[in-house]
Amino acid sequence: MNLQLSGHHLEVTPAIRSYVIDKLNRISRHFDHVIDVNVILSVNKLDHKVEATVHVRGKDIHVECIDSYMYAAIDGLADKLDRQILKHKEKSVDHHQEESFRNLPSS
Repeated sequence: MNLQLSGHHLEVTPAIRSYVIDKLNRISRHFDHVIDVNVILSVNKLDHKVEATVHVRGKDIHVECIDSYMYAAIDGLADKLDRQILKHKEKSVDHHQEESFRNLPSS
């Protein structure tokens, strides 16, 4: 998994970087086929915004979360991303199971 982490109006400290990496490891635990992850952290007055684009085989998943605290925004982003990855995984597994049932010889 290639991770690109950048900040707008924000310096990405080693603590924030390690926190993001720790949260994104949960995604790779559920789904091994993650190719690239692009995370953008930004601050606009009192709002902390975190955006992530995850490139998996066949699809790009984009998620964003806004909160008054950066770490809470990262937590919310990880939860949303986790749900989207599991949804994508279920769709791909269901699709492959339907193909195997169609290819069975009829008796």
